[in-house]
Amino acid sequence: MYGETNWSLRPGRADDIEAMAELRAVVMRDDLVRLGRYDAHRVRQRLRDGFSAEYTSVIEVDGAFTGCVTLRPYEGGEGLYLEHFYLAPEVQGRGLGAAVLRELLARADEAAAPVRLVVLQGSAARRLYEREGFTYESEDPVDVLLARRPRAAAAPARPAAPA
Repeated sequence: MYGETNWSLRPGRADDIEAMAELRAVVMRDDLVRLGRYDAHRVRQRLRDGFSAEYTSVIEVDGAFTGCVTLRPYEGGEGLYLEHFYLAPEVQGRGLGAAVLRELLARADEAAAPVRLVVLQGSAARRLYEREGFTYESEDPVDVLLARRPRAAAAPARPAAPA
């Protein structure tokens, strides 16, 4: 399990793009093959074409590249769009994805911003998103659009009673 101290997010840089593109190809391969959509060049090029250092974070564990995620303004309306959320296979299933997602959703909640994302049909990642409050909006034969409304910020702690 991943605690709060051994992972971090740092701003993405242009020199991260090839590591991110390669990670995307590895992580998405099985689902894209299952859907009959795998293309070794295209899977990498889609990340390169959509890369925005301004909105992308690199996920590091103990200072090493472990994944990436992009949270950018939603082009189709208000809110934010979560994309390119990939974790190296060796760290999947140990709580890191949930921890990163919760941090990003806390930021969205502070901004009172809904978050949308697309997940591939049949992807195991959908369960993570649904556990964190995403609900179904629409789908096509390849993708499922999920959305999450902002949650109210937690009430501030009560001030201590005077002594």
